[in-house]
Amino acid sequence: MDRLILIKYGELTTKKANRHFFIKMLEKNILNVLKNYQVKIIKDRVRMYIEVDNKDVDEVVTSLTKVFGIHGIVICYRVNTNIEEIEKSVLEIVKKEQFHTFKVETKRADKTFPIHTMDFNNQIGSLILKNIDCKVDVHHPDMLLRIEIRSEGTFIYTNEIRGAGGYPVGIQGKGMLMLSGGIDSPVAGYLALKRGVDLECMYFESPPHTSENAKNKVKELANLLNRYSGNIVMHVVPFTKIQEAIYQNVPSSYMITIMRRMMYRICAKYAQKRNCQILINGESIGQVASQTINSMVVINEVTNMPVIRPVACLDKLEIIDLSKKIETYETSILPYEDCCTIFLPKHPVINPILDKCLEYEKRIDYQPLIDQCIEHIETIKDLNSNDYQDLL
Repeated sequence: MDRLILIKYGELTTKKANRHFFIKMLEKNILNVLKNYQVKIIKDRVRMYIEVDNKDVDEVVTSLTKVFGIHGIVICYRVNTNIEEIEKSVLEIVKKEQFHTFKVETKRADKTFPIHTMDFNNQIGSLILKNIDCKVDVHHPDMLLRIEIRSEGTFIYTNEIRGAGGYPVGIQGKGMLMLSGGIDSPVAGYLALKRGVDLECMYFESPPHTSENAKNKVKELANLLNRYSGNIVMHVVPFTKIQEAIYQNVPSSYMITIMRRMMYRICAKYAQKRNCQILINGESIGQVASQTINSMVVINEVTNMPVIRPVACLDKLEIIDLSKKIETYETSILPYEDCCTIFLPKHPVINPILDKCLEYEKRIDYQPLIDQCIEHIETIKDLNSNDYQDLL
């Protein structure tokens, strides 16, 4: 009786002609996330089986719960498809479980198996009742015993762990996430990953106005998102000179609007260099002055690259709930300011006028500053470090 991990695809099974491509991408992502383990993957159109050392099974399952494209994860037992071996294995498995009521569900994908599904459910149920003090409950059982009879063997399992769902990361191309130290942008990144968008992250730092701790905080947020991807890199933009030029030349009410326009210019230009097709950010309609509809239109004017805002129509409490679910919330609320908050005016404009933005930008020779920013971007590929511990 072999112990292995069974993966159920869920949404991928609707992809007909493209299913093979989706499954290959899922396999690639799984191997990437499990690169520190010795694994063997066997796959077909409806299932994937992962063989791993028995001592690593629980750790591997935990990692797999963060891989998008997986509907369900099962620790199962594979046996030869003969009635005696199936019955013997069933008893071994259920005797390890604690339950008072149970139900048996059989799927007979291999139609050469001689016993029909309902008859086999009854046969296995009778076997369990004869050997264990319990009762059948077909509506709300303590234990659901599943038996899948397939051409490659019979698979027996009791508990299915819910997967992350969505599409395999990378299936929809790549986007550049504008990652700050706040609550919203990591959630936006998570939602983009879930729809199959591969991510790179861009963080704007402004030393000495922002600290190394602020940078390490965002690095940790990128690292937390990387559990769902395995190949995220973070680009750190030296934004000080542009931000100081804005502070010195632009009326305070327009500083945030102009700053965001500069960020979009830098992000879009560098995203193209990195073969990203879209920009992604954590803007939520009306949450702050720069996120009113009018502000978004004026800020967005500087680029033709599509901008995706996954949390645009969520309220703050919904975003906070998601941040807690993906375990970024506690990091996001650490008290280290980023460049979006250090020069925050008392009364930022909520309905900026494009002509005024263009007028104020003429006061700054910003193109050379943008080029310098892009030239001196720092790319961090290894997000796993001890820097985060210094923040706690």
